[in-house]
Amino acid sequence: MAKYSSFEEMEVYQKALEFGVKVYKLTLTNQQIAKDFGLKDQLQRAALSISNNIAEGFERETKKELIRFLYFSKGSAGECRNMFNF
Repeated sequence: MAKYSSFEEMEVYQKALEFGVKVYKLTLTNQQIAKDFGLKDQLQRAALSISNNIAEGFERETKKELIRFLYFSKGSAGECRNMFNF
């Protein structure tokens, strides 16, 4: 992790946070999504999981663990994408 001293410095983490904020705003303002509690909850949890996994992987302090958690983040991003295609 020599390039970054914290996960907050990583562009991918910053983008994940921005995405999470957009998803939360959408789930609160889009009436179709807001009325479907299950969908809203799952979208919010999947979006939050993206940045959380990046942070957790970074804090594991090995490149192998970071990569592993980046794959988890990728999976959560795919989950969000899939739900937006409903």
